[in-house]
Amino acid sequence: MCCLRVSANSSYEHTEADVTIFTGIRVPAKTQQRLVHRQTFELPQAEQEINELSADGGKIRIRTPVGEECRWLDYKGVRLHEFATGASFQDNQQLVDWVRQQPLSTPITCLGDGHDGVWNLIKPMATEEQRREILDWYHLMENLEKVGGSIRRLKDARALLWKGNVDDTITLIEQCKRRQAVNFCAYLRKHRHRIVNYDYYQSEQICSIGSGAVESAVKQIDRRTKISGAQWNKENVPQVLAHRCAYLNGLLAF
Repeated sequence: MCCLRVSANSSYEHTEADVTIFTGIRVPAKTQQRLVHRQTFELPQAEQEINELSADGGKIRIRTPVGEECRWLDYKGVRLHEFATGASFQDNQQLVDWVRQQPLSTPITCLGDGHDGVWNLIKPMATEEQRREILDWYHLMENLEKVGGSIRRLKDARALLWKGNVDDTITLIEQCKRRQAVNFCAYLRKHRHRIVNYDYYQSEQICSIGSGAVESAVKQIDRRTKISGAQWNKENVPQVLAHRCAYLNGLLAF
């Protein structure tokens, strides 16, 4: 367990050195790696009702043959707020099955940015009637800033969107003929049903309006997977993610 906890945070080589200092027992780096891959890291089961979840994507560097350019491939992360983090590599169904096993509230608030991959992951986790989908406020504002142009127009658009007023925002932004404005209006139309009255939701403390919980979780995963020089064999990535999530979820304990 000591080996598993240390290697969840640092390279296998550093784990070898640290465990030797901590325990006086030398466990070679290769053995550290084998210990990880012998384990079955199960995602936890909630006992209390889950009210919110958020999803996001991360990237992991895949080992390639010598002389070839490295590849960064996507993985997905899900955060069940106030409970646990799950991650999967090219296997969305694993996360969907995990979430559907949990005691989800009705409605279950689902938060994400504007990427299709995020919402495609969230969609099968709960029924349409059960899901309360909310577009992350901070990503919405990031996309608004890309429109550029009049500062006054951007300020007015921000105020309208804060109240969830999509139609008036589109009318306002359409006055700008920049390509970024056209793209933003298309973005608003696409996610209209996910843009809520953020002011009301926040003031009444109905639910979160941002997906910061999962973004933080992805960064925590990356603290292990993106350590300096790290490259991973593609077939080992699922276990590496499971190992890191087990540590973050507090499951590696004596």
